[in-house]
Order: sequence, then structure tokens, then C-alpha cells
Amino acid sequence: MKLAAAQIASMAGDIDKNIVKHVQLVERAADHGADGIYFPELSLTGYEPGLAETLALQASDRRLDEFQRLSDRLGMLIAVGAPMRANDGIEIGMIAFQPGVARRVYAKQLLHADELPFFVPSTRQQLFTFGHQVLAPAICYESLQPNHAQQAADAGAHIYFASVAKSARGVAAAYAHYPAIARQHAMTVLMANCVGPADNFVGAGQSGIWNTAGELVVSAEATGEALLIYDFITGAGDLLAL
Repeated sequence: MKLAAAQIASMAGDIDKNIVKHVQLVERAADHGADGIYFPELSLTGYEPGLAETLALQASDRRLDEFQRLSDRLGMLIAVGAPMRANDGIEIGMIAFQPGVARRVYAKQLLHADELPFFVPSTRQQLFTFGHQVLAPAICYESLQPNHAQQAADAGAHIYFASVAKSARGVAAAYAHYPAIARQHAMTVLMANCVGPADNFVGAGQSGIWNTAGELVVSAEATGEALLIYDFITGAGDLLAL
């Protein structure tokens, strides 16, 4: 199995244009043999908390149907980020599409203090299975909290995939934390970060993949869009600059 982490620059608030870019990258990843791909935090809108109320989606939004068609046609797991409407507010969501399966939503359980004025936390853990692998999603801040990774490991996860929107400071924290949890829990850790302007900071890229020994297998530059593809059979990682 091969899984791709997409490092992209989203256009703030422009869902339609961002969907076009996502579709292009899904097809590009498929051309390179990827069985799954996931994107940075709030990738369909850009990380823009102040716009979340206006831009929030329902999982049934027809604009998302293209991802299901792609998933069915290509046989891929596709996970994209967006603000999602919940009963008690707006959640930071990840919508996952798998072949022949109804779309599922994972929402961030642990919010940073800066996000509390705009979002509500979820209480639902979500696991995905693909091939013989169990995948646990994590969204940015919570991926740096040891108890979140512990929860994923206790649930039997083999892969911990972090969808993030991190500044240079956040990337430095991730590069210190992810190798440790990879070793501790024998989980492969993948991080997909954004690049370019986001809210009041600049996305610092440097998306990376760590194997179960905590070794950095492949990483992207701090600027520029890229696909990182990890082969779980060979343990090799590839970087495709876009």
C-alpha cells in the first residue's frame, strides 16, 4: 500500500477552486501508484477560522460528490479538510471517501485555545481501514498531544496521519514530537502541512513521513507544493515537487 500526503497552498475561502486543485492532485497521486491521499487542515477553505461560519459544509454537500466518484474510479482513500456544521457549532473536519463506502467525517477533538471562539471540539474517534492497515487521523494541535496518539495506538492504529496547518514554530514542535510517538507506538506517522498565507501566519510546509523506528523517511521543503508518497511494503518514500 502507498499513502500520499499532499502539501498545498489553498486559496482562502474559494472552495470551488480548491476542489479543482484537490482533484488534480488526487489524480497525480494515483498516477504514481498511491492507494490513498490526504490533505492539510481545512484544505478546502484554507485555514481561515474567521471565515468558518460562512464556509462551513455539510457532509452531504454536492460539491463533494466528485471525491466519491474519484474514490470509486481510482480505488483510493481520499481525505480532505473543511469546516463542518455540527449540532452545537462548527467543527474542524476531515471528510474521508473510500470506494463503495458512504463518506465519513472525523472532527478535531482537541482544539487550540485560539480556535475556541470559532469551533467546537468533537468527541468522536474515527479509524479507517485500508488493505490490512488501520489508520488514525489527527488534526494539527491534537497531533502534538501525547494522549491523542495513545488513544490511536490503543485502538490498534498502524498509521497516524496528521493533517495540519503549522507555522515554522509548529513544524519545529512536530519534528520533535512525531519521531518519539512513532517509536513509542510503532506507528508510521505522516504529516501533511500547508504552505503560503493562512489566517495570521504563513504555512511552513516541511511535510514529512516517519517510519515506526522514528526515522524521517522523506520530507518536503518549507515552500512549494509537493506530494510525499510512502510505500508500506518497501519502506521507501518519494517526494514529488509540484
